[in-house]
Amino acid sequence: MDNTRQQKIARQIQRDVAEILQKDAADLVRGSLVTVTAVRISPDLAYSKIYVSVFPFDRKDQVLAALGDKTWMIRKLLGARIRNQLKIVPEIEFFLDDSLEYIDNIDQLLHGQKRD
Repeated sequence: MDNTRQQKIARQIQRDVAEILQKDAADLVRGSLVTVTAVRISPDLAYSKIYVSVFPFDRKDQVLAALGDKTWMIRKLLGARIRNQLKIVPEIEFFLDDSLEYIDNIDQLLHGQKRD
């Protein structure tokens, strides 16, 4: 169970990373819609898992690879934004949130329009 401070910091990181991906690191996700869906942060605030949703779905591997390669840059930009709130900038790692893809697949199955 996350405490209130963890939740506040997770929301702040979610907003900041979303803005970084939209403005400062837009070239990493060019041609894709990337949404930061959730952030989970460790109790000691030293590690955070950032869940992203990627559309179109067939670009998810490319986008995750690009984000993984440039994690250091995103962490540096994040540190510049949250330096007044936290003593240390948490380590970040990106994970795929495939819930939208799952929902799309179920919708297609229900309507008999499965496409590959």
